Amino acid sequence: MNLIIKQVLGAKGVKVSSLAESVGITRANMSNIVNGKSMPSIETLEKIASALKIDITALFEQPQKRGLTINCPHCGKEISISVKE
Repeated sequence: MNLIIKQVLGAKGVKVSSLAESVGITRANMSNIVNGKSMPSIETLEKIASALKIDITALFEQPQKRGLTINCPHCGKEISISVKE
């Protein structure tokens, strides 16, 4: 489960410190959440989404629908696979 809170903050021009204050947690704790060092509770995610005025699902990385990228187990090169409909 990949959170994209950092990208949302950048897009909205919101600072970590002001989001932390809005949510009611410390700046250090919010920084850890934004940088993927800790996973917030569902309650905290709801507060973050509410403070940013977005749906909670917007905090999660959306899967790509038309392809897949894998790394070759032999050389490590990235391989893109596309799906035709």
